[in-house]
Amino acid sequence: MDMGHNPVIVWGRNMSAVNLDKVFKPKSIAVIGASNKVGSAGYRIFRNLIGSGYAGVVFPVNPKRESIQGVQAYSSIDELPKVVDLAIIATPAKMVIDVVERCGKNGIKGILIISAGFKEIGETGKILEKKLMQIKEKYDLRIVGPNCVGFILPYLNLNATFAGSMPAKGNIALFSQSGAICGAILDWAASAKVGFSSFISVGSMLDVDFGDLIDYFGMDMHTRSIVLYVESITDARKFMSASRSFARAKPIIVIKSGRFKEGAKAASSHTGAMAGEDYIYDAAFKRAGVVRVKEIGDLFNCSSILAKQPRPTGPNIAIITNAGGPGVLATDSIVEKGGKLAKLSDETMDELNEFLPAHWSKANPIDIIGDGDEERYEKTIETCLKDKNIDGLLIICVPQVMANPKKLADRIIGLSKRASKPILTSFPGDESVQYARRLLNRNNVPAYSTPEEAVDSYMYLYHYKRNLELLYETPEERNVGPTQKNQGKIKKIIQRAMEEGRTLLNEAEAKEIVEFYGIKSTRPVAVKTCDEAVKIAEKIGYPVVMKIHSPQITHKSDVGGVALNLDCGDVVRNTYKTMTKTVKENVPDATINGVTIQKMIENKGSEFILGSKKDPVFGPIILFGMGGIFTELFKDRAIGFPPLNQVLAHRIIEQTKAYKLLKGFRGLPPVNMQKIEENMINFSHLIEDHPEIQEIDINPLIASGDDVLAVDARIVVDAEPEDKQHLIISTYPSHYEKKVTLDDGKEVLLRPIKPEDEPLWLEMFKSFSEQTVRFRFFRIIKDTPHEMRTRYCNIDYDREIGIVAEIKEKGKRRFLGVTRIILEPRNKEEAEFAIVVSDEWHRRGLGSEFVDHTIDVARDKGLKKLHGVVLKDNVPMISLCREKNFKITDGDPGEYKIEYDL
Repeated sequence: MDMGHNPVIVWGRNMSAVNLDKVFKPKSIAVIGASNKVGSAGYRIFRNLIGSGYAGVVFPVNPKRESIQGVQAYSSIDELPKVVDLAIIATPAKMVIDVVERCGKNGIKGILIISAGFKEIGETGKILEKKLMQIKEKYDLRIVGPNCVGFILPYLNLNATFAGSMPAKGNIALFSQSGAICGAILDWAASAKVGFSSFISVGSMLDVDFGDLIDYFGMDMHTRSIVLYVESITDARKFMSASRSFARAKPIIVIKSGRFKEGAKAASSHTGAMAGEDYIYDAAFKRAGVVRVKEIGDLFNCSSILAKQPRPTGPNIAIITNAGGPGVLATDSIVEKGGKLAKLSDETMDELNEFLPAHWSKANPIDIIGDGDEERYEKTIETCLKDKNIDGLLIICVPQVMANPKKLADRIIGLSKRASKPILTSFPGDESVQYARRLLNRNNVPAYSTPEEAVDSYMYLYHYKRNLELLYETPEERNVGPTQKNQGKIKKIIQRAMEEGRTLLNEAEAKEIVEFYGIKSTRPVAVKTCDEAVKIAEKIGYPVVMKIHSPQITHKSDVGGVALNLDCGDVVRNTYKTMTKTVKENVPDATINGVTIQKMIENKGSEFILGSKKDPVFGPIILFGMGGIFTELFKDRAIGFPPLNQVLAHRIIEQTKAYKLLKGFRGLPPVNMQKIEENMINFSHLIEDHPEIQEIDINPLIASGDDVLAVDARIVVDAEPEDKQHLIISTYPSHYEKKVTLDDGKEVLLRPIKPEDEPLWLEMFKSFSEQTVRFRFFRIIKDTPHEMRTRYCNIDYDREIGIVAEIKEKGKRRFLGVTRIILEPRNKEEAEFAIVVSDEWHRRGLGSEFVDHTIDVARDKGLKKLHGVVLKDNVPMISLCREKNFKITDGDPGEYKIEYDL
């Protein structure tokens, strides 16, 4: 009862790649605004298209000319002899709306708008963009731009830009929001001998954005890595989904400009003040598995390694140098960036001792001494490449008498072609080593002016690999979250505040909500007189804490609205009078509703902050760090995004200095890390479930041993939350859970698969017979390493749904099978599906239940067709498909194609 190919890589949620073939694989192009005026954009674009070897047809459109650069011109789009795939528009902005409308009417689906004069000029331009979007939706167009340089596709010999040169063919896809940066990179690439699979200026990203391009070129056979120059992200959910889908297979490197924003708005919470825009972008890139570099030079240098060398697999670098000083500088850089000097094995040491001078360094860095020639370098490199302790090599050659830079470069090039480890070089200097550096770059060996540049590039890419390993570590199972009954209570609390015209919940309301999510707190009692205050304090038991009760005051301690350690009735009475008077003087417009009284917690633990705020681009973020009164002074924080699991929560915690406190520090006992992680996961569920929450602070969150307690909490609600899909990463779709009864009466739970399920998935896989494995994967698979298992368990629910059948016997959970649908990137109406059922559960009706539930899920996703492939000897699956009214046709030899019309 098994079918399907191997969905190891999964594709596009918003069907980002739909219709993009018309843009990026056009067989025919019209240039509207093509010109004979030398130097104009219309002249240069048309000249590049017809002069670069592009094999398609190019039509110039210009109402004032009979011919453009010797090619017959057409007066309008309506006059073209055929419907073209792509229209390139290089006209004044005021004409663009009419031109795009005419393109839509004539059936042209791909549009590239070079013209400027849109949202970048202000309100008038924004109105034009709004009209463009309406036309795009009306005719189902795909638009690149406006206000862009265009794009270059070297493998098609297609240069649709007004830039001068066609870059070499290569395996890097580059997407940039800055036209000027595009020009600089083209110039650098020509010098460094780096080629591209595609080179795209995205402009204003009215339609086609970074998410679309990552989706499309992530599937491109010529693209091995993706490089982005980002000024802003428009659709964060699409960007995250696309990046997470491809970053595991194809490295994505990004440089983000505008890291520091002056004049940030005052925030009503500590989280708001501490979660600046750049920190959020940084966290988003990290969660997506993207490499972020800070400088253009790093972008070039990382691109160079990706294009030319195997990727780093570990942090252990061996330095081979003919001078001590540069070796020391490289060592400093390695340690500073989190790398390690490789420990040379005994075999390597013995071999080096055989041919190196007696006074060589006898350690890493391997100083082969100033008189080392190219032959000594070559032997040393060969020896180090064999050492399993070494992950990568940095070859430094300072101009000396003996080593000829050109001859050494030739030797390194020869070794690099046979090497499985990255080899980077640094030839410091200028005139005497320039030719050698050029020679190395031309032959796929990255050559850097300084050792530090080489180390930076290596470590960026190592951290990319390590970050992915950490992201996709299997999380522990944690049973957390509120009851449905409590959800209704929370809605009522928020609704009551809204009806009273409040966006700031009072402390009691905020703490009640966090307690519903399993976060323990000190519950305050509101009182309106000093006599009430004394009565409640005596009931709670001294010492107590008093806080001002006012809907307008967020940071109570700033205005004299907090008093601690009140130990008797007289002190409570006097404090009440003093506090209400002081706060009224400090905040005359505030409404004072009395005070709140709560038990004083003797702080024997460490204070942390756990908070969230809605970012306008990335939606809700989660912040964790050092808390208490020093929160904004130390600004020790790390940021993540909901949903969280155990691994993701732990990754956030360990990025902070507070992590040392949690593990125990200078007499402070360690805190139960599991409790902190569970509180963070519960907090994440709260944010996921309630888009009404604009900002929330739990500060301080006091942790001591096994106890975690929210001492203060504040929640700001959004009177008009935008939509339910307020997160940038899809959450577990619990609405796809379904209980079914099999033919033998056994009750089975069908539910979406989770990252925590990896051990159960592996146990199920090991129960499969060879025939079941072959029916499912179309080949025999003996071993499923962690990297493969995570691709099946740690999935993006926007792109793929895996439904497992789970049974509980004698208190132990087991998986009986999996059904899976994978959304098609280039057809938003179709999805591939695959099913496998464990051998002992064949012929019990589970396959039938799987197919029925798969069809229900596909319909809920808005799909119109499911399709798959079945081996012809998989008789039970073919019978089931016939029973369920699938259409069955011949496919490749030995296979049937199956389709179900939804």
